[in-house]
Amino acid sequence: MKIYLFIMSLFFCGITFAQTTITGTVKDSKNQPIAGANVKIVGEDSSTNADFDGGFTLKSRKASPSVIVTMIGYTTSQTQAPASGKMEIVLQSEETKLNEIVVSASRTPERVLESPVTIERMSLRDIKKTAAPTFYDGLENMKEVQMNTSSMSFKSINTRGFATVANTRFMQLVDGMDNSSPLLNFVLGNLIGLSEIDVQSVELLPGASSALYGANAFNGILFMTSKSPFTNEGISTYLKYGQTNQKAARTNSYYDFGVRVAKKFSRHFAAKANVTFMRGTDWWATDYTDATAAGKTRDSFSYNGLNVYGDEVSTKIGSAGLPDEKVSRTGFKEIELTDNKVANTKADLSLHFKPFNNDFEVIWQSKFGFGNTVYQGANRYYLNNFFMQQHKLEIKGKDFFVRGYTTTEDGGRSYDMVFTAININRSFKSDKNWFTDYATAYTQSMLAGQLSPAAHDLARNFADYNVSPSLLAPLVLTPTTTADPGAPNGIRYNPGTPEFKSAFNKVIANPDILKGSRLVDNSRIYHSDANYNFRQSLVKFAEVQVGGSYRLYNLNSSGRIYTDKESLINYNEYGLYTQLRSKLLEDRLKLSASLRYDKAKNFNGNFSPRASVVYSAGANKNHNFRASFQTGFRNPTTQDQYIGFNVGSAVLLGSAPDNLLRYSEVRDVTGSVGQSLVGLQTTITGENAYNNSFTAASVTEFAKLATSDPVLAVSKLKKTSVGLVKPETVKAIDLGYRGEVKGFSVDINGYYNVYNNFIGNVNVLTPLYGKAETAPDLSSPAIDAILTGNTRAFQLYTNTDLEIKSIGVGLGLSRKIYGDFELSSNYNYAQFEFDKSIAENFEAGFNTPKHRVKLALSNDKLFGKLGLSIGGRWNSEYQWESTFADGTISEATVIDVQANYNFAALKSTIKVGATNIGGKEYGQVIGAGLIGQQVYASWTINP
Repeated sequence: MKIYLFIMSLFFCGITFAQTTITGTVKDSKNQPIAGANVKIVGEDSSTNADFDGGFTLKSRKASPSVIVTMIGYTTSQTQAPASGKMEIVLQSEETKLNEIVVSASRTPERVLESPVTIERMSLRDIKKTAAPTFYDGLENMKEVQMNTSSMSFKSINTRGFATVANTRFMQLVDGMDNSSPLLNFVLGNLIGLSEIDVQSVELLPGASSALYGANAFNGILFMTSKSPFTNEGISTYLKYGQTNQKAARTNSYYDFGVRVAKKFSRHFAAKANVTFMRGTDWWATDYTDATAAGKTRDSFSYNGLNVYGDEVSTKIGSAGLPDEKVSRTGFKEIELTDNKVANTKADLSLHFKPFNNDFEVIWQSKFGFGNTVYQGANRYYLNNFFMQQHKLEIKGKDFFVRGYTTTEDGGRSYDMVFTAININRSFKSDKNWFTDYATAYTQSMLAGQLSPAAHDLARNFADYNVSPSLLAPLVLTPTTTADPGAPNGIRYNPGTPEFKSAFNKVIANPDILKGSRLVDNSRIYHSDANYNFRQSLVKFAEVQVGGSYRLYNLNSSGRIYTDKESLINYNEYGLYTQLRSKLLEDRLKLSASLRYDKAKNFNGNFSPRASVVYSAGANKNHNFRASFQTGFRNPTTQDQYIGFNVGSAVLLGSAPDNLLRYSEVRDVTGSVGQSLVGLQTTITGENAYNNSFTAASVTEFAKLATSDPVLAVSKLKKTSVGLVKPETVKAIDLGYRGEVKGFSVDINGYYNVYNNFIGNVNVLTPLYGKAETAPDLSSPAIDAILTGNTRAFQLYTNTDLEIKSIGVGLGLSRKIYGDFELSSNYNYAQFEFDKSIAENFEAGFNTPKHRVKLALSNDKLFGKLGLSIGGRWNSEYQWESTFADGTISEATVIDVQANYNFAALKSTIKVGATNIGGKEYGQVIGAGLIGQQVYASWTINP
């Protein structure tokens, strides 16, 4: 009896798990295979993507299941599988992109046509067509996107104005993980993003999105999703070789290689791994314009070049009746302080487990990114062997997800280029000794009858190389003692010499700001979030979602960047949200409303509401009008709160309440008029910076009049009065239309934003002694401190009382114009305003062209399997404002082109392309290298 029951159980188990194998091909109306088409068994979790030849294989529990096939750009097909034989599925080309499915706009799948807010999407087909060297570079051609290039391997995406390299107002999610740097609080391009052959989709949500995505979803979010090993198996690889051309750097090679391995071991378990490797030469930064005054050249004795460092150190000299003149030390070019190489190695591994016969899935994912790149903030920084890693555990199903991840980084051998130059100079001769030598030689040369600027040239030669001016013979000037006992007689190190290399390596290895320039960073983030979609299980008339997130920051720069020398800095933030969506009037009217509450450690809680309405007109509901009101907020970053970074000319100081006491510095008092304080030391804290300082602008006005009219001069002095930094807020109205008009896919949107409590910086000077007051008495010790240079400069983080408004319009058009030729274009207008009479010295940093135009013409099947595309973009001239430098970005026209050919027998695609084929170099960031031309050829193999 037991044996009988055992046999019967095996029989029924065999029936339960019996499977039918379904095979077939997916082609278009011209009998060409459609690679990547999604093929799914209706009512089951079995799905896959068509291979390079359009072929697919699926397992089903049914003998003759229904198979549904979808592909962007084609109509959907649902077909009953035959009892035997291969299926042949033909998809018809779809003229518009209105039926593309997006997830990010409402945290649930919906047609892009019905999105309640403006949204852009890059599909696999778009990636194939892009003429850019990588898919990430190709994002620049999307509507709403502005790219800011700090380095060839570091490109910052921005939407809707207020662009910076360090874009803390824009969020980037990769498989649900925010891949911002824990220390820097912004995304380092695609350093730890996705491999080109692992991209499933890219969605861009411009504008305020805090109601669903939290604090930093202020000006936009980029969503990048990778391919699942359950649906995309096999070994894929690409090999790319190209050359960059720039006048300064000339012609250089670059290499880009990647491999993806994915395996579905069973219906319950799959895994994948990716490795990419890129090496090249960066765009050289060679702007030698004086950073402080237009028209100065490198021959000027007070020269401070934009891409020359070390010449920030300056002082006034003058004696023997000669006038005081400002003199700067001899600097080093940026190209002398880096190897000008860029590199990025990415690796990731994920394990996918589906324990049940449904959409329930458990994912473990680990991502690693290594690289060299240049980041521009208050100074220029070379991120050398910079390393980031992320580890995620996620559980998700059809209606929910729960995930937790951690992001960790290591600064490697990264360094500040300004302090590298400053401390190389100081290692052969201290600032005091160098300026003493300079003043001595300058004075003697002038007394000997030499005229300025020749006397300055002679003085610099003596201060740098101990060479006495010949006109002073037989008088021999004796240089002062050197700062470094190992320095060769106090003679300046010339780039390329063994002495320079030795000093350089010592400086970049030392985190002590007085002697080195190394950036120490071992910070991390712990993050978790969850979402549940009740899908009408709570109420019949609407879809309800609830969710939340929690984040813990752990900052560790060993006191180099943050005020964490004595103890680590930890702070947290969390948020909760809900969304209600309902469809009325035969699904023509869609209403949605959401509300989120967020709370961070140092700030009051904040509510972010969003409301939207979409109406679908027309017989086929292909004319969709949308309107939304949404709010956004941005918590001050870790830098806004806890930075305590000496950048040479000033200390960047965050304003978290405990940070004002965490920061302290002992300063020597020198040259006091009263002489009684000379030689003493005083301790300066953050409290002094915020509560006992003068505005830097008022001190400048004071200095202009201090000699001629002291009474009027002191009346110009203003005590700093700023509050501690608090969150920014924005209210946004977004109107739009998506539809099809006479064969054109049309997307029009307009927005109006009102910003309050905009986070900015104020430059101040804190006297080492005395009380800072508005219009103080002439006898005030604080006046003595200013006159004798006994002050400390700070850059404080605070909010402006100004209300800033921005307005913008976007227009996107696309259609098939002849055969398989597709023409697409988009235009963006952006402008902002604020009352300059209230704050003349305020810099909003809008950094966005008023006009941008982008065009693309493509044909996937120009001749058989040959595809071709050409794209162009133009932007108007605009003003760039940043803590590093201000200037004008010139208008630019850029044309890119590519051709690709599919070799079905080899399951591969050959692609050749060129960017900026006109060759005219252009800039996107003042202080960064001009962008030249790239040509490349790639070979991609897909299973």
